[in-house]
Amino acid sequence: MTQTYPPVRGTLTENRPLNDLTWLRVGGPADVLFQPADVDDLAGFLQELDASIAVFPMGVGSNLIVRDGGIRAVVIRMGRGFNHIDIDGTRVTAGVAALDAHVARKAAAQGLDLTFLRTIPGAIGGAVRMNAGCYGSYVADVFVSAKAVTRAGEVVTLMADDLNFRYRQTDLPEGWVLVEASFEAPRGDAGALAARMDDQIAKRDATQPTKERSAGSTFRNPAGFSSTGQADDRHDLKAWKVIDDAGLRGFSIGGAQMSEKHPNFMINTGGATAADLEKLGEEVRKRVFKSSGLTLEWEIMRIGEPDAEK
Repeated sequence: MTQTYPPVRGTLTENRPLNDLTWLRVGGPADVLFQPADVDDLAGFLQELDASIAVFPMGVGSNLIVRDGGIRAVVIRMGRGFNHIDIDGTRVTAGVAALDAHVARKAAAQGLDLTFLRTIPGAIGGAVRMNAGCYGSYVADVFVSAKAVTRAGEVVTLMADDLNFRYRQTDLPEGWVLVEASFEAPRGDAGALAARMDDQIAKRDATQPTKERSAGSTFRNPAGFSSTGQADDRHDLKAWKVIDDAGLRGFSIGGAQMSEKHPNFMINTGGATAADLEKLGEEVRKRVFKSSGLTLEWEIMRIGEPDAEK
């Protein structure tokens, strides 16, 4: 029996391959890809959608492995109706599809310091969901509130206590879809903020494989916090260091490789499957545990079904 879906003003595409929508360029199809026109379109769809059908909100795919068998769910991907950036005084409000880098730059131009977002790959929805951070600053530090649509189609406001921010984690309920977030940004000099971001980009490009197909950091730091960028930053409990100490810089399986440039970055060297990437990550976890006694936790989200043919 063919599944029918509620009418929408956006776009519904059945059996939509997702490999071109992830930074690693791997993954099978979603049962359905829904690109809502706006919040009302999303809310109406979720309210009418059969409650037994799973939904998965997807950002720009910067921190995601979609397995080769695809996703048995409605994948919801936000586009132009969700990429606004509005500034009122020191309050910055952004749609979940607004890129982190764009938010940082637009805020800086107004003398507002959200510069830590400049080098974080992805969009605001993922940044809130994962409490993204670097240089010792996190989304939780500037977060005011967020709007979300529940699985039942109700639009709700979430405060920090509702999300329970932790290192690379929040408690967003299953099936809820973030649509907007507001931040209170410290004031700063626009020129100095721009210069700081230029310096951050230069450092990132010098140390990370930014021209390769990657998904940012593969594993969370065992220390439980991001790199601070300060001179006294400790590296003994950084994921890249324990991977390097285990002799895994450049280690590869199939077309998947731990970067020579930064060993906590997993890259698709060309032709990697999602299975290659996940197998590589699990082998790294096993060897790091054997080497250091530390259990690395994935930072990249992995979702979907393994390829039934494998």
